[in-house]
Amino acid sequence: MTELAAVKTALKTQAVETPSWAYGNSGTRFKVFAQPGVPRNPFEKLDDAAKVHEFTGAAPTVALHIPWDKVDDYAALAKYAEDRGLKLGAINSNTFQDDDYRLGSICHPDAAVRRKAIDHLFECVDILDATGSKDLKLWFADGTNYPGQDDLRERQDRLAEGLAQVYERLGDDQRMLLEYKFFEPAFYSTDVPDWGTAYAHCLKLGDKAQVVVDTGHHAPGTNIEFIVATLLREGKLGGFDFNSRFYADDDLMVGAADPFQLFRIMYEVIRGGGFTPDVAFMLDQCHNIEAKIPAIIRSVMNVQEATAKALLVDRSALGEAQRAGDVLAANAVVMDAYNTDVRPLLGEVREELGLDADPVAAYHRSGWAARIAAERVGGEQAGWGA
Repeated sequence: MTELAAVKTALKTQAVETPSWAYGNSGTRFKVFAQPGVPRNPFEKLDDAAKVHEFTGAAPTVALHIPWDKVDDYAALAKYAEDRGLKLGAINSNTFQDDDYRLGSICHPDAAVRRKAIDHLFECVDILDATGSKDLKLWFADGTNYPGQDDLRERQDRLAEGLAQVYERLGDDQRMLLEYKFFEPAFYSTDVPDWGTAYAHCLKLGDKAQVVVDTGHHAPGTNIEFIVATLLREGKLGGFDFNSRFYADDDLMVGAADPFQLFRIMYEVIRGGGFTPDVAFMLDQCHNIEAKIPAIIRSVMNVQEATAKALLVDRSALGEAQRAGDVLAANAVVMDAYNTDVRPLLGEVREELGLDADPVAAYHRSGWAARIAAERVGGEQAGWGA
């Protein structure tokens, strides 16, 4: 197989999970901007997700957020997804939108609040059982705003205890994916602020606990690809939440702020053996002002472009330059791959899969946007927090 053929083969296997909440209305702390045709329930979210997969061929799974995507029959929801060529992916918990969680959830000083949070996480595992999903994704807004507000070490003890309870509830083929975020909404201390804290808890828990890297959850200048390389080396990288940030956790389209960073991350994924189904590539985005479905399609395409460039790195030439200590030659190998226009290559890949070479244009021609704007009238639009 030629090198180019191998790259095409790899690209045809790529799968990017889309988040249900990205299809609904979202906004900032100041305003949620409603758009016509957004889904009114989880089933309509899946209808839109099916369109993304139809035109990209690379988005076969959809992550759910509980209780935003709560339904009476999760097996029926899974069947609805299957009928549309999709599967349900990670189940995301929510322990940050209830008044009881003002001082935290599983790190809260009150045992009754901690019990409530754990019960919710157990509910999410029950949903895994019902849908056939494998991954329980955990992100905690827990933290403190002022020195002395709570005991930092005791909060870590409570976190460890709560995670252990949930871990024991997981089935043999299920995983706990622990996400971190260095600040917000807590301003003084965050209980899972960095990859080291997440890694330490996952390491103690066992093989079914792994770390999620959200590309928007880092301080400016953080070398995310180093984190990725390290977690892969330790066998603890469970997946990604792909998005972009300029200042804080902006949840913009992946690759929008720094496409070179996305390329560097994908190179380390490929180099470290992480380009497999064991590492979940999920989008985590809120499309505040742009049209939802085209933005998600664009994000999938951005991940594909970064991956294609990473696959084109001449690793033999790179290794030779590195061993020779030729700094400029090594950097040139990387930059040559990054500067390659891979859009024609990806167009060929899509056409070989029976897809349109331009997914965004194909979507606009489909008339789906006009159809859902006309049909989805009345009811309650699903959105951030719905």
